[in-house]
Amino acid sequence: MISLRGRTTIITGGSRGIGRAAVLLFAEAGSDVAFNYACREQAALDVKAEVERKGRRCLIFKTDIAEQAEVRRLVDEVAGSWGHIDVLVNNAGIWTGLEIGAMDSDVLKETVEVNINSLFYFCDAVVPYMKKNGRGWIINVGSTAGVRGEAFHSHYAASKGAMHALTKSLAAELGPSGIRVNCVAPGWVDTDMCAEVFSDAAFKESVRQSIPLRRIPPPEDIAGPILFLASDLARHINGAIINVNGGAVLCG
Repeated sequence: MISLRGRTTIITGGSRGIGRAAVLLFAEAGSDVAFNYACREQAALDVKAEVERKGRRCLIFKTDIAEQAEVRRLVDEVAGSWGHIDVLVNNAGIWTGLEIGAMDSDVLKETVEVNINSLFYFCDAVVPYMKKNGRGWIINVGSTAGVRGEAFHSHYAASKGAMHALTKSLAAELGPSGIRVNCVAPGWVDTDMCAEVFSDAAFKESVRQSIPLRRIPPPEDIAGPILFLASDLARHINGAIINVNGGAVLCG
């Protein structure tokens, strides 16, 4: 039922985890997809090959998304190659620890640059192309941490809370231009980002038990709602934060 044929999509952080799942699902729905990666070139090439096996075009970029000039080059190259940009999925992010009272300012700075500044850079670069076409879809990947907070990860929670606020602000600003801006806020997901903490089997089981559905979802369970928000089925949804956490955090 969902078809994105004729559309082009940029997904940040597409070589693994939620980003990889989204790249493949968007390609399955008919969209050409461009994505960046930070360091895992072979993983990115493998994803590109999978997209092309589905009959869609794919562009990949090794990009430091904390650098505005690199982001703009990526966006301009995609627009130059394909003529238009329809969908932007701001997925890339980092999750590290930080204890207030013993703060590493470099960790704080990196989180803000990657999780927040990059959103502004990508949106700023993409929106003129979307306005030219009179339509666009921006989907941000937030977190339940941005809704409820997270001890020892306050910098991460703050960055995701800022993302949620940015989603609502841009929805109001860009809606009149035909651009819808929404956010998917996952809880725990079984990805590489969580591999270290999930290596403790007892902790992973405690997480599973804390979720009413009693399962830790794979990345594909987050990619589905992202695709939905980029589809015409969600044509009157704008400025929404959709929690995808199995009922672990219930917020209006």
